[in-house]
Amino acid sequence: MKRKRNEPEENMEIVWQTPANPPQRHDYIIRDGIRYVRPYYFEFISHAKNRWAGKTIVDLFADEFKGRDRDYYVSAVKAGRIQVDGQIVPISYVVRSSQKISHFLHRHEPPVMARDIHILHSEPDILTVCKPASVPVHPCGQYRKNTIVGILQAEYDLAPLFPIHRLDRLVSGLLIVARSASKADIFRQQIESGEVKKQYIARVIGVFPENEQVVNANINYNAREGKSTAEVENGSSKNNPSKGKAACTKFTRISTNGTQSIVLCEPITGRTHQIRVHLQFMGHPIANDMLYLSECVPRCSIKGLSADRAAANSALPPTLNHCEIDVPHSTDEPVEDFNIDPMCTNCPNLAPKGYDGHEEGLWLHCVKYSGPGWTYECPYPDWASLS
Repeated sequence: MKRKRNEPEENMEIVWQTPANPPQRHDYIIRDGIRYVRPYYFEFISHAKNRWAGKTIVDLFADEFKGRDRDYYVSAVKAGRIQVDGQIVPISYVVRSSQKISHFLHRHEPPVMARDIHILHSEPDILTVCKPASVPVHPCGQYRKNTIVGILQAEYDLAPLFPIHRLDRLVSGLLIVARSASKADIFRQQIESGEVKKQYIARVIGVFPENEQVVNANINYNAREGKSTAEVENGSSKNNPSKGKAACTKFTRISTNGTQSIVLCEPITGRTHQIRVHLQFMGHPIANDMLYLSECVPRCSIKGLSADRAAANSALPPTLNHCEIDVPHSTDEPVEDFNIDPMCTNCPNLAPKGYDGHEEGLWLHCVKYSGPGWTYECPYPDWASLS
């Protein structure tokens, strides 16, 4: 979609992308094992919430979207990059509830690790792939093209795609994708009815118990912190009710070297970070899970092992988290020139502020999904070997 902005950009022709624009192979730049997305112009659309009503358009953005400073929003409104109901408005414009707010901006997506997405099994209506860690499954937050769905569309011309389940961004392994909405609905119904069994493996701190362990501990997810906590159900009372949702996971030790263990994890329910939290609850957190490593774990045992961006500046070990069949891209493109936007708060960098690309995947890997009459599996990752 081509738009000509008024004011300072009246002579500048910009191609604005919408969700209808499919990712293309040339949208990506691979450098030093990291997959970047070439910055592109994009239209974000929202509708004014009741609490936004009565604010000026600049105050609204400065109060609600703190990723950029007030001066940027003043300039964006004057340049027509922020519009109301499709119209350019003055910086003093007062917003009313339910109005359409558009923000046209130069979008810089966060980078991900540049491992290939290997197709494990292909049928006319079903596709299974080995998802690399650090890549989200579908568009969410700041990610749109740097996703499993986006990369499969760009590199394999596979579209439309309907993931029937999701894996956290830092988790690797089996991902089942339907080729039609009707097929996806069938799988989702089986999952919701409890007919589908899931298996993961994790590499955890310590010598895990030899016998099967079953954890029944409610999961309470705090969206603000992006973190879950475990609660024992019988610890709640009328005056202090449990806030979490019921959660159950079965664990079986596969191997141990006396310091760490490989554990088979079978979640019976599907709560946010369930496996990670239940392992922490048992005193055996995932060995590189900086978000859930217990305070009692000696820091020397986790030094340099990072699975969260908060620890991205620490020393990192060699990359370990990939499937045996994964082969990293063998050729890196040089960073070619891309259009530098004079108003962009991220240019001339490829990645947005706060992302340096140094990130390791979590030592948690989906290995198997099975349901009525079907089973799909994924190879173990390299880190599953403790030798």
